[in-house]
Amino acid sequence: MPTRRSRRRPGQRSTISSTAIILILVVAAALWLAPRMGGPFSNPTPTSAFPTPSASTPISGGWYDVYFSHPGSGETTPGPDQRLVEAIGKATTSVDMAIYSLSLPSVQEALIAASQRGVAVRVVMESDYRDEPAPQALEAAGIPILGDRREGLMHNKFAIIDRQEIWTGSTNLTPSSIYADHNNLIRIRSSEAAADYTTEFEEMFVGDQFGPTSPANTPYPSFSVSGTQVEIYFSPDDGVADRLAALISQASTSIYFLAYSFTSDALAEAMHQRASAGVVVNGVFDESQYFSNTRTEFDRFRESGIDVRVDANRGLMHNKVIIIDEKMVVTGSYNFSANAEERNDENVLILHSPEIAAMYVEEFRKIYDQAE
Repeated sequence: MPTRRSRRRPGQRSTISSTAIILILVVAAALWLAPRMGGPFSNPTPTSAFPTPSASTPISGGWYDVYFSHPGSGETTPGPDQRLVEAIGKATTSVDMAIYSLSLPSVQEALIAASQRGVAVRVVMESDYRDEPAPQALEAAGIPILGDRREGLMHNKFAIIDRQEIWTGSTNLTPSSIYADHNNLIRIRSSEAAADYTTEFEEMFVGDQFGPTSPANTPYPSFSVSGTQVEIYFSPDDGVADRLAALISQASTSIYFLAYSFTSDALAEAMHQRASAGVVVNGVFDESQYFSNTRTEFDRFRESGIDVRVDANRGLMHNKVIIIDEKMVVTGSYNFSANAEERNDENVLILHSPEIAAMYVEEFRKIYDQAE
């Protein structure tokens, strides 16, 4: 921030002391450095000047914190998992976790430590990763783990702490997911959100109900936190694709998306219709999924003149994000695919918040600008 200069006539001697000059310079330097120090950001703006936080720095609004991974930062740089570890370390009664894959030593150690101090820790996992070293270490420490034991995936990525807050997003708890891939992680402090996710967790852990056998019984599918509307859905029981298509169809200015896998004709068709009506539609696809998946919507978007790109990151573009009109964010474990809609256990979080949307827009722009 520039300091104000006092005007003087030619030949007039300055009466400002050297001490005052030093004080002015110190204040100016402090003001210039303040926004560059990487602390929490409140009331962010959706401009390209929005500062990118470090991987472990939350962008906070009081009842939420948002984190993005930063591929290439190296495992010596604290990642978003460290904030989850800190939260687990403060748990007093319970930690319930539904996670596709778990191999991060930091999370493994935090869960074991929580269990050893008397916190009730329970885990639901995808059976394909059930026998990996980290889950085996949890079991050896007396932590119960249930695998889904079926062909469809237990693809959820969420944790519930003390039945008061939830953590979710696209992030698997693996080193590559934190340090090599593009991912997002969000923390929501809300008893309603915790009740929704606890209900889903209990269906799996206690009721042994996975995939199509899971009932549609979310207690608070839509509620408000500090004036912000929040929607929570689980697939395959809640008809996620229909809800997302309806929201996309209401877009009036822009639709931005980050997609690891995008093969859903219903969601693509909704976007094509809005693009035909003049709505800006931009997206980034994961490179590996584009080349390996014959049903990807990428080519169809390109052929119709919609600017979609392939991620340039050497790791995965693992986000599953849609931003509508820069006012609403869709995130969670749900890929835009038939498997996510019909077979897998997935969770979806919809936040009607321009402030939160601004954070995701900035992350989208960063990935989009580097994509090809």
